[in-house]
Amino acid sequence: MTMTMTNSSPSSHKHWLALAQQTMAIEAEAILAVQQRLGDAFVHSVQAVLQVKGRVVVMGMGKSGHVGRKIAATLASTGTPAFFVHPAEASHGDLGMVKREDLVLALSNSGESEELSAILPIIKRQGIPMVAITGHLGSTLAQHAQWVLDCSVEREACPLNLAPTASTTAQLALGDALAVAVLDARGFKADDFARSHPGGSLGRRLLTHVSDVMRQGDDIPQVLPSASFSDLMREMSRKGLGASAVVDAQQQVLGIFTDGDLRRLIEKGADMRQLSAADVMHPHPVTLKDTALAAQAAELMELKSITSVMVVNAQGQLCGFVNTNDLMRAKVI
Repeated sequence: MTMTMTNSSPSSHKHWLALAQQTMAIEAEAILAVQQRLGDAFVHSVQAVLQVKGRVVVMGMGKSGHVGRKIAATLASTGTPAFFVHPAEASHGDLGMVKREDLVLALSNSGESEELSAILPIIKRQGIPMVAITGHLGSTLAQHAQWVLDCSVEREACPLNLAPTASTTAQLALGDALAVAVLDARGFKADDFARSHPGGSLGRRLLTHVSDVMRQGDDIPQVLPSASFSDLMREMSRKGLGASAVVDAQQQVLGIFTDGDLRRLIEKGADMRQLSAADVMHPHPVTLKDTALAAQAAELMELKSITSVMVVNAQGQLCGFVNTNDLMRAKVI
């Protein structure tokens, strides 16, 4: 498929930019107008969502449906079980997905969507509570809902005042406001968010522990304090971490020796052939508990300007080693 590029003049460019700026200005004004109308209906809607024993079932046709899907996803990811049901499909069996313990959140700018209006009486007869987001407070949708959130706008951003633009922006802002108020009321925290987003960067940072990414067992570079300098170097070379722990017979960490320590010994001209691990180790090294978050390991390495850190268990015994490459592979950094 080939695309034909039309020639445009600088005057066209200015016109497009002006339209873009006007669109954003109209939509911003629409949100501010909705903000000024927030009141008891919004508070009651938040309470209704908090009290529902089942799920929030979001419905909407056309562009309102697209906005509704996003609102349902936002609610679900912030601690409120929610899903989207298409009104037309609801008339052909999907209404069975809505139970008495649920709450319906219905979106329609006109409030007269034919497919949605057809199922409103059934929802009401079943005693299912409903919150409406609509631009017309006297509409069929508004009359069937217990709580009505006014998303009316003075005009659409579309130059023809036809395409849903400012009205859908207002709907989305109301949905986001509802979700934020509910998550705050629930005491929803960052770690709660992470549990519903385990594949995202925040989830990895808040759910991945050092024990999940650290080198363990034979992969840990370690020697006894009596080990010769040559044995120490062979251990560092085999494990490839650029460092080795020095531990006692009970696996308690005594010190560490790194590539940087080796360079400093060479610069001093030290005769290393007769030295032991105890002679060259850096005592009282930085360690991290195996229960710590991997993100904490990254912060510690950055703070101390180091590329690896030893991991110890509750008894202070060496149980792992983690470096920046391990954290990068786990996508923590």
